[in-house]
Amino acid sequence: MSRFSATTESEAVVPAPRERIWEVLTDPVLLPQLTPLLRRIEVGDVEDGAEYWRWHLVGLSVLGVGITPVFTERMVFTEGKRIDYTHAPPAGVTERTGAEGWYALADAGEGTHLSISLTLDVELPLSRLAAPAVRTVMSATMKTMGDRFSANLLRHLGVGPSRR
Repeated sequence: MSRFSATTESEAVVPAPRERIWEVLTDPVLLPQLTPLLRRIEVGDVEDGAEYWRWHLVGLSVLGVGITPVFTERMVFTEGKRIDYTHAPPAGVTERTGAEGWYALADAGEGTHLSISLTLDVELPLSRLAAPAVRTVMSATMKTMGDRFSANLLRHLGVGPSRR
């Protein structure tokens, strides 16, 4: 098994109040409806002010290797402003996929400045020599997911993109 990683970062001004965007980003039932490839989220334990969310993605193929990612994230919510998440599998459970990152929200005039950072790690039965090709596939998939999530979020909020 080799570990592969890809990172994406984005930011935009969304022409909607921060509270409305916060409601979407913290709703484990709504997020899978807006996020391509995300089947569902199970909310688990709450410990030390953090929630544990188990993310279930659809089956994917990376260079001919089929995977169905399921991973647990420790979610720390700073009310209305920031969500930090880190991979935190339950004791005794091996998860070959995980994510690290954050969402940050700030008021921006009549809208909200939304920043996102996401690093996805996956272990695959491929040689390390495949890293450039795997990262290319991962990055393209993450970009497509992000673009579609953004469009779905704007549609859900009933707004169009803001020009900066």
